[in-house]
Amino acid sequence: MTHHVILGAGPAGVIAAETIRKHAPNDRITLVGDEAEPPYSRMAIPYLLIGNIDERGTYLRKGADHYASLGVTQVQARAVSVDAKAKTIQLSNDQVLSYDKLLIATGSRPVRPPIPGMDSPQVHPCWTLEDARAIMALAKPGARVVQMGAGFIGCIIMEALASRGVTLTVVEMGDRMVPRMMGPVAGGMIRSWCETKGVQVFTGAKVEAIVPNGSENPGLLSKLAQAAGLHDAPTDAALTVRLSTGEKIPADLVISATGVKPCIDFLQASGITCLQGVLTDEHMQTNADGVHAAGDCAEAFDKVSGTTIVSAIQPNAAEQARVAALNMVGQKASLKGVTQINVLDTLGLISTSFGNWQGVPDGEQASLTADGRHLSLQFKDDVMVGCNSVGWTEHVGVMRGLVEGQVHLGDWKDKLMQDPTQLMAAYLACAQGQGAWTGAADTRRR
Repeated sequence: MTHHVILGAGPAGVIAAETIRKHAPNDRITLVGDEAEPPYSRMAIPYLLIGNIDERGTYLRKGADHYASLGVTQVQARAVSVDAKAKTIQLSNDQVLSYDKLLIATGSRPVRPPIPGMDSPQVHPCWTLEDARAIMALAKPGARVVQMGAGFIGCIIMEALASRGVTLTVVEMGDRMVPRMMGPVAGGMIRSWCETKGVQVFTGAKVEAIVPNGSENPGLLSKLAQAAGLHDAPTDAALTVRLSTGEKIPADLVISATGVKPCIDFLQASGITCLQGVLTDEHMQTNADGVHAAGDCAEAFDKVSGTTIVSAIQPNAAEQARVAALNMVGQKASLKGVTQINVLDTLGLISTSFGNWQGVPDGEQASLTADGRHLSLQFKDDVMVGCNSVGWTEHVGVMRGLVEGQVHLGDWKDKLMQDPTQLMAAYLACAQGQGAWTGAADTRRR
C-alpha cells in the first residue's frame, strides 16, 4: 500500500489529498499541518477582519468529519527535516514519518524585518487565524494603526483595516505602492486614491524602530526611546513608530506586511533542489525520487516569461496540487503553465497586472492615462506578453486571455499600439481563431 505524505494543510495540500483519494482509494494519506485549526484559506482572513464571515467561514471544507471520511490521517506538527534518500521526515513533535510519495506544499511565511521593537505585543503579521484574533482585539474603531508594507497582500489587509474604522498609516519602502505589480504611474494613482480615502501613505520610507510607551520598566523604555531618537514620544499610544524620514507616529497596533517567502528552510540538507522555491518540472516532480511540490513553495516553469518562478496565488496552488497528485498515483499529468495574474481591489479601485507587465528586452509598449484610469500593454513582436491597468475593469478577462494564450495579433498589434482600448476587438479577431484561452471574464482574485 503506497503511503502519501503531504506537508502543508493549505489549499494545495487539501486538494492534493482529495485528488489522491479519488484515484487511489486504498492508499494511505497523511496530511501534516502546523496549526491547531482545521485547514483554512489565508485569503479569507481579510473577510474575517471585515466581519463578512466567522472563523468557520475561512475553513477550506466545512464538514467536521471531511478528512476522516476520506481516510486522511491528520498530524499537527511541522517538518524539521527531510531525508530524500531514506524517504523519511522528522517532525517537530519528535515523530518520524516514512513515505513512498511526498508532496511538499508548505506554502509561504511572512518576512520578519529586523526592526527593534518587533517583539512588542501590539505588533502582528496578518497571516494566521491567531494573528487575525489579535488584530481584531486591537483594531477597534478609532485605533491608530501603522501598516508596514503596501504590496499586494498589504493592500488587501489595508482594505480590511479601513473597514474597521481605524486611523490608518501605511509605510512602503518602495518608491510607490504595490511596486511588484505596478509601474510608477499606476502605483502613484493607487497612492493618491488611498489618500483621498483618508489613509496616510509614506513611500520611499522605512520603519526604523517601534518603541513601546509606558511599561513596568520605564528606565529601559527611556533608553530605547533615546536610542531611537524619541525624546518627545507621545505617551497616549501603546507604541511610537519612527520612520527613516524622521516622522514619529503613535500607534495602538502595527501590522507587518513586508512580504512572504517560501517555507523551505527545512529542506536544506534533504537532497531536494531548491532555488527561490522547490524546483519542479512540468509534472511538479522534484529532482528526488517520489517527491513533488505544489503551491507557494514550488518553483515551476512559466511559459510566458520563459523562466521558473514562484507565483504565490491560489489558482496556481490548486492546479499544481492537482497535477502533482495525479502523478503521485501514477497518472501522467502536466502543468500547462504558471498563471501570473494579480487583480487587486484597493478601497474600491481595481488594478490588474498580467504576465511581464514591466515589458521585455527589445519589446514595445503602448499606454494610456486619462480620466483617473491607466492602461499599459507590453509586446514582444506581435504577442502581448504583459499588461497593467488601474480603474480599467471592462476587459480584465480579455487581458488575461491575450497574455496567457500568447496570441499572435498580426496587424492588430499596430492597432493596439495606436489605441490600447481596442482589446476586446483584438481578442475577438485573433484569440478564438487560434484556439487560445477563451474565458474572457472577470478574474478577480478572491
